[in-house]
Amino acid sequence: MPKERKRDKIKKIFQNPYRIVIFNDLNLHIIKQVRFNARTLVMALVFAVIFIIVGVTVLIAFTPLREYIPGYPTGKMRQMLIRNVLVVDSLDLEIQRRDKYFNDFRAMLAGETPSDTAVKHPTVGRPEQVQLKKYDHDSLFKDEIAQEQINLGMASGSPARGGVAGLLFFPPLNGMVTGKHNVSEGHFGVDIVGKLNSRISAALDGTVIFAGWTIDTGYVIYIQHEQNLVTVYRHNAELLKIQGDKVRAGEAIAIMGNSGKETTGPHLHFEMWLNGVSINPEDYIKF
Repeated sequence: MPKERKRDKIKKIFQNPYRIVIFNDLNLHIIKQVRFNARTLVMALVFAVIFIIVGVTVLIAFTPLREYIPGYPTGKMRQMLIRNVLVVDSLDLEIQRRDKYFNDFRAMLAGETPSDTAVKHPTVGRPEQVQLKKYDHDSLFKDEIAQEQINLGMASGSPARGGVAGLLFFPPLNGMVTGKHNVSEGHFGVDIVGKLNSRISAALDGTVIFAGWTIDTGYVIYIQHEQNLVTVYRHNAELLKIQGDKVRAGEAIAIMGNSGKETTGPHLHFEMWLNGVSINPEDYIKF
């Protein structure tokens, strides 16, 4: 019996209608009245809580208010994190070069020959054994034109090529490659020689994440592209962009120079890093 009475009381609470009346205290004139029951009041509170949660989520996700949340990195902080990652990567490379230098030096003191300095003499055949082939230059030129048209056609919208290989790169400098990409020797890019005071162009659309001076490589500029690709341009005479600038493919970003301790003459040292791994620019760009 007591349980049934409690149930009846609870039902009456949810079924009985209620009214909120606002009236003038001087003349008892009714200004506003609202009728409701407990069920509609609970539903209204539930919808109000849901609306507040959704509103706060939208404000945090799509407005700059999220930067005021403790622990959430700001735009400048994210750029600083990217720059720190690049600096740490450069320090790791410098440590590897230093260890290699000390190991080679220790081997020389012990009277040994470092493994990477061994010279392999190529076998040269006799003159009468050399066979010369005749090339049809016109045919080769036509083949190059046809291949270039195929590449442009695929890059313009064909899904056959994906990833970095599907991007259409712009040569940063038209010239001659004098230094090849060789990770085993600590050369993580290519050296390109061009005309004096030549312009250096961005290889792809992106954002400048570093533009400044370093002791070893002089004026350097880093550009962050899509698909976690970073291109690096070293030994410049002058930089035309600053950190945070948006650049387009083919846009001038620097002037070719001879800055830094590690340079041997006016040239551009160009690097490409994909997901933190050095890749050969000649596999993607024709200089």
